[in-house]
Amino acid sequence: MRVTHFALSLLVVLASTSSGALTVGEVAPSADVKMLNVDGRELSIADVKGARGTLVVFTCNHCPYAKAWEQRLVSIGNAYRENGFGVIAVNPNDAEAYEDDSYPEMQKRAKEKGYAFPYVVDATSGVAKAFGATRTPEVFVFDAGGKLVYHGAIDDNAEDAAKVTKAYLRDALDAVTGGSPVRVAETKAIGCSIKFR
Repeated sequence: MRVTHFALSLLVVLASTSSGALTVGEVAPSADVKMLNVDGRELSIADVKGARGTLVVFTCNHCPYAKAWEQRLVSIGNAYRENGFGVIAVNPNDAEAYEDDSYPEMQKRAKEKGYAFPYVVDATSGVAKAFGATRTPEVFVFDAGGKLVYHGAIDDNAEDAAKVTKAYLRDALDAVTGGSPVRVAETKAIGCSIKFR
């Protein structure tokens, strides 16, 4: 019985650590895929690449976790976009399954929440799949050379911004800005499962 329990535990650990997501040092896949932005333009990740680096966030409208982190994400995205980072939010969800994730709802949301960066539709979920993304929200930070330096969660407290003790995304962006190594390069993305098309 003990051996079976141990084997089962090991399988669970292996399954949770081999997500297939990009690993630190890799470049963004599908960077040239054009996606429809909320302003009607077609944009790719390569189109928004910043001089200091690029932040790619897989997110959506309906997920409670995405909603909980949204204002922090908008604040960070808007601020670092002004600081030389390319920023793009990507919605990979099937809008037929969740109407809140439809293009018109994305347009409304981006306007209401003050997105100063693109919010695009991953029409086939192919970009999310290429990244190995599985959650909304899930963030990927690339340095000026296009190499992945951080992947995971925005911070350590979705529920209460005032109780955040580890600001993973901000710390990673600050490290890249200052030319320092990112101390915590990977964390577990917490959120809703992506509703792949």
